Amino acid sequence: MHILITGAAGMIGSKLTQALVARGTLRGAPITGLTLVDVNPPALPVGVPGAALSADLSDPAAAPALIEHRPDVIFHLAAIVSGEAEADTAKGYDVNLKGTMALCHAIAAERDYAPRLVFASSIAVFGVPLPDVIPDDQPPRPLTSYGTQKRMGELMIDDLSRKGLLDGVSLRLPTICVRPGKPNAAASGFYSSILREPLSGQTATLPVPDSTRHWFASPRSAVGFLLHAAAMDTGPLGQDRAINLPGVDATVGDAIAALGRIAGEAAVARIERRDDPAVAAIVAGWPRAFDPQRARSLGFRAEADMDEIIRVHVEDELGGKLPD
Repeated sequence: MHILITGAAGMIGSKLTQALVARGTLRGAPITGLTLVDVNPPALPVGVPGAALSADLSDPAAAPALIEHRPDVIFHLAAIVSGEAEADTAKGYDVNLKGTMALCHAIAAERDYAPRLVFASSIAVFGVPLPDVIPDDQPPRPLTSYGTQKRMGELMIDDLSRKGLLDGVSLRLPTICVRPGKPNAAASGFYSSILREPLSGQTATLPVPDSTRHWFASPRSAVGFLLHAAAMDTGPLGQDRAINLPGVDATVGDAIAALGRIAGEAAVARIERRDDPAVAAIVAGWPRAFDPQRARSLGFRAEADMDEIIRVHVEDELGGKLPD
C-alpha cells in the first residue's frame, strides 16, 4: 500500500502521517511507502520507506511526477486557506483549483488506474441564505473564493469518479479547533486562538460577537475522517462524492464557557474583544450547524461538545496538563 499526501507539512498532514505510521496498515494492507509533498518539504519519519518532496501542484510538471509511481491512496490536503484565498485571488485559484485539477488530470491520464482520492473540502462551499441547521440536501452556494475553489474541486472529483478514472471522496471538513501551533491566515483562525492561547497562559483577540455560531471538530477527528474515507466502501455514495461531516454546533460564547469550565476564569480573562468587520463579514456567511445524517450512517464520528474538543487539545498538545 503506497500512500501520497499533498500538503503533508501542514498541521493535519503531519498528524495524518503520524497516525498512518503508528497503525502501519490501511484498507487491510501493510503501508509499504509514503510520499509526502508540500511546498516546503515535510519530514519523513525515521525508518519509514518513501520520500519527502518539495513541489507546487500549480506547476504543470508536478502532478504527473507524483502520480508516476501510482499511489494506491492519495490524501489531497494542499490548499491556500480561506482568508489568504480571499485576499489573493490569483494565488487561491492557482493552488486550490489549478492544483486540484492538475492532480486529477494526472490520475485520469494513467491507464487502468483508479486510486482512492480523499479530498479535503470545506463547509465553506455553503453560503447565505442558509437554514439554521443545514440538511444533507442543501445546495452549495459558496460566497468566498475559497469555498468556490473547493466546490469546483468537488465537482471534478464527482465527474471523474463517475467515469471510473478515480475513486473519490470529498470531505466537507468543519472548522478544525483547537489547531495547535501558530495562527495561520485562515479567517477562522480566531476560533482556535481564543482557546489555544489562554490555555497556554497567553492573551488572544476575539474579532466577532459571542453570539457567532459555527460548526467544529478537533484535529483528532479530522484525521479520523480522512482515515475512514480512505478505507470506506464508496458504493453507497453513488455519484455524489461530497460529504457533510459531523461536528459540534457551538457559539463563541459556548466555547468560552467551556474554556472556563476546564481552565478557570483566569483563562477566560485572557481573551480581549476587538471587533474586526472584515473577519465578521466573512464569518457571517458561513454555516452554523448541520444535520449530517448521511455521514453518520457511513460511520463518520466527531466530538459531542466543546468541552470534549478542548480536552482533546489538552491531551494531544499539552500532555494532558494545563500550565500552572
